[in-house]
Parts: sequence; structure tokens; C-alpha cells
Amino acid sequence: MPTRVTSPIRSLGVLTGGGDVPGLNSAIKALVYRAETMGIRVVGLRAGWEGITLLERDRGLEKLTFRVDDASTWDNGYVVPLNRLNTRDIDRQGGTILQSTRTNPARMRAKDLPDRLKAYGEGHEPEDRVDLTQEVLTNLQFLELDGLVVIGGDDTLSYGAHLVKHGVPVWGIPKTMDNDVPGTDYCIGFQTAVSRATEFINRTRSTIGSHSQTALFRLFGRDAGFTALETAIVTWADRVVIPEVPVNIDRLAELVEHDRHNPQHYSMVLLSEGANLGVPVPEVGPADAYGHRKKVNVAEFLADELTQRIAGVRFLPMDLTYILRSGEPEPYDKHAATFFANLVMSLVEQGEHGVMAAHRDGKFIVTDIPSKQFVARRVDPVDYHTERYRPRFEHITGEYRPQVKL
Repeated sequence: MPTRVTSPIRSLGVLTGGGDVPGLNSAIKALVYRAETMGIRVVGLRAGWEGITLLERDRGLEKLTFRVDDASTWDNGYVVPLNRLNTRDIDRQGGTILQSTRTNPARMRAKDLPDRLKAYGEGHEPEDRVDLTQEVLTNLQFLELDGLVVIGGDDTLSYGAHLVKHGVPVWGIPKTMDNDVPGTDYCIGFQTAVSRATEFINRTRSTIGSHSQTALFRLFGRDAGFTALETAIVTWADRVVIPEVPVNIDRLAELVEHDRHNPQHYSMVLLSEGANLGVPVPEVGPADAYGHRKKVNVAEFLADELTQRIAGVRFLPMDLTYILRSGEPEPYDKHAATFFANLVMSLVEQGEHGVMAAHRDGKFIVTDIPSKQFVARRVDPVDYHTERYRPRFEHITGEYRPQVKL
């Protein structure tokens, strides 16, 4: 629920967390430009939640300030004063000038704590997770920040919601190529991901057609299939597998054999990284700070399964994930980032916090910052053909609305 600030906002911190996406720098620039007209100082916090958590206050602010020309600040210089001059051209760049991590201050591993914070780990096993929220609160006071703008996906934003409960003014901006942040129909980075995937997949047709291969493209989407499904629509991919609806590998093999009945004998299957193949896909390594374990490459896994079912076909697994987040953002991601940022600054001006900018039903709106209690967005199964394993168009209809006379 929206909360009112108790005193005017004169200084804001901004951070980017989780995986980078094109469009983050556009949001940062828009925040800075609008803040200057409001007389608000903006401080960038490098490395996501890590920066505001592991700040070494005893070193003094000057030594904590990142400077490109001073190598001594490259590792622990978490503070970056932002202004119109040093953000003037960042919207043309991909990634994030503030860098990013998947740090969760509420679940830091005891064995990873720096020496000065070892006291938090006393009485815990090395692998235990400990809460450093008090460090975050103290560091916010040390930097004299009146609030935080948090740009991230559901994991990063969930800790922002946690800080709101501790009385910190927080504003959220959604970003993720998965497009699954609860409460918004659009997240920064989604359009660029689909455009990059479309370009690469269409370029690859010449090679897989020349060699009569079946390509298996792994795209973003740990829990939601928006990226893969949208890319399948615009590329006319033969089949797509998403997390929300299980497929049967035997049935998929039959469809692949059918799809390969063309003059070049090639086909394409798109998979979300969390694609539901109807059988367990192995996970590797320990869970991260937000409780997620890494799955093995689902495209490689499926290639092995299909090889056992279809003889004489070369299956080519291709991982597009990091390619999709490279380079300059698409125009709409710049547009969305700019509008989200200005919506947030309007809320700052009104003294309202504890909310996230969002886009829903064709409108920019304000909603709650999603905590882990909120249900993430998922593809509606009605949009997926459960027998043909591709986007379903038969349900698309439209109501009649007469033209409005002048």
C-alpha cells in the first residue's frame, strides 16, 4: 500500500539488481534529469544490493566514491554521484553503468561475510544465511539518503518491499527480459529481448537449412514463457516449450519429424530456460540468495532426448540468453524506461512511496512493490496450443467499437 513520506525528499539513491537488460541506463538518466529540476541529489549505488550492504563506512565517503581514473576505487567504490553531465549519453548504452549483482542483504552466506561483519555470522554454520538489513539501514543514514529507487525484477524488488517495512521510502521500477514481474504487463528489457532473438533466429535459418538441422533455441524464462512465446509468434518457429504447460517429449518428437518434411529438411524449436518437458530437468549447484538453483541447459537436455527418438537427425542446441541482453535498447524499452522513471519522480514529488511504476491494460499506473507473497505473472495457458506446442490464435476475438465522430 502507498505510504506518505514524513519529510521532504532531498537525496535519492538508485540501484540496479539482478540480470542486466538494455534500457536500465535510460531509466537512470531520466531519474537524474527529472530530479535536477526538483532540486534532488541522486547517488548511484554500484553492484545492486551489494553496494549499500557492504559499504565500508570507516574508509570515509571520498574513498568510497567510484572514479574511473582511480583504480583504488574500482573494487569497493560503491558510490557514484549522478548528474546531467555524467548521464548525458548513457541511454545509448546497453547494460547498466551502476553494474549489478544478485545480492540479497537479508540472506547473506555466513562464510562470505567480510572480516568487519563476521559478528553477524557468529553461532552460524558457514553455509547459513544471515540478515544484514541493519547494515543497509545504517549505510543509508551514512550516505544521508532520504530514499531509494530500486530497478529490478521480482527478486530485487522483493528486498525493496522488505525495506519499506523498516520505514525506508522506496520506489520500484520493473525490469526483466522474462516480463514476469507481478503487477505490470511490461518490464524494461522485454522488447529488446524479443527483437534480438528474432534477428538471431532468422539469421540462423540459412545455416540450419543448409545442413538440414533441427535447432533448439534456449531463451530467457525461468518461470514464465513470455519471451519464448512472443518470439515464436514473430519468427513463426515450428514449436515452442514454456514453463507453464507441460509437453510430452514423445509427442514433441512426432511433431519435429512432421516439421522436417520440407525441401530443406530443417525445423526450429524454441524453449524457455525453465521449459516444462514433462520430466524433471536436472538442477546443479547450490541455491542462490533468492532460493533459485541453476538448471542444466534445457536445449542440450532436449537434444539428447530427441536423438534417442529420431535417428539420423543432427539436433543443434543454441543458447541465446546472454545475446538477448546485449547492445543498445530497442526504442520501446527506452520509452518505457523514461516513462517509468518520470512516474516514479512524480510520486517522489507528491511524497508517496512504497509503490512501483507499472504498465497495465495499456496505461501507466502505480501498484504495490512486489514482495515474495505476490504471485508472479505467468503465460495464460489459453494462449498456448497444448496439442500442437505452439502459440494459439484461435481464441483471438474482438468486440465492435464504432468510430467516434468529430
